[in-house]
Amino acid sequence: MKLAWQSLSWPSQFLLGYGLLMIIAWSVTYAWSLHDHRLIREVGVWVKPMKFMAATSLFAFTTVWVLQVAHSNVDQSEAFVWIVALLVLTSLFEVVYISYQASQASASHYNVSDPFHAFMFGVMGMAAVGLTASQAWLAWEIWKEQRGSGLSVEALGVVIGLVLTFVLSTISGFMLGGHQPPAGQGLPIVGWHLYKDIRPAHFLGVHAQQWIPVWGLIAATFMGSLAQIGLISGSLLYVLLWGIATWLSVQ
Repeated sequence: MKLAWQSLSWPSQFLLGYGLLMIIAWSVTYAWSLHDHRLIREVGVWVKPMKFMAATSLFAFTTVWVLQVAHSNVDQSEAFVWIVALLVLTSLFEVVYISYQASQASASHYNVSDPFHAFMFGVMGMAAVGLTASQAWLAWEIWKEQRGSGLSVEALGVVIGLVLTFVLSTISGFMLGGHQPPAGQGLPIVGWHLYKDIRPAHFLGVHAQQWIPVWGLIAATFMGSLAQIGLISGSLLYVLLWGIATWLSVQ
């Protein structure tokens, strides 16, 4: 789906620029990490900042993309300006603080070694909730805009995906905040484990933002009159998969 730069609102353009900035930050950090061999819990100190930079970039790009999928003009509204502000401020705080802690070879998450770090860990949790809440807010604005004329399957997929991103990632995020994952390298690239690790479930929660709208597009294109049933069934299966991953994390 094409995104014509000239047709985008300035908040959308800003968000795409912010996503590009995170890609540049990831590239610079990766180059730096090749010469910095310090470890935190058996993992390179720059791995976590790079994960957050990549995830933030994808989050920003997707927020603009889903509006195109839903054929929405919410990006022209004042509410979208505040949604973008919430997304940028919360994610930037996370990336900057995590990167600073990495530069000190000190943990950002689960670091309650003194009152300051314990406080910052709590602030990170609130920022994470604010970040995903921006998607629930966006879902509400799309719903308000289109409910009178009836949501298309594509738009409904966007709304469901954004709501699930907030709900599922918030639940798994609080679980993650209360229980530190196993140390050491796990699966390639992502680094997490499939057992006694809530991060796979958290990954599914956060990325409902992409997967459910994509499934909505597939359903609308190939399922004809059964598209809405297909979308809802696929969304329920996605929640089930998240539930299984969550259950495995507490065994």
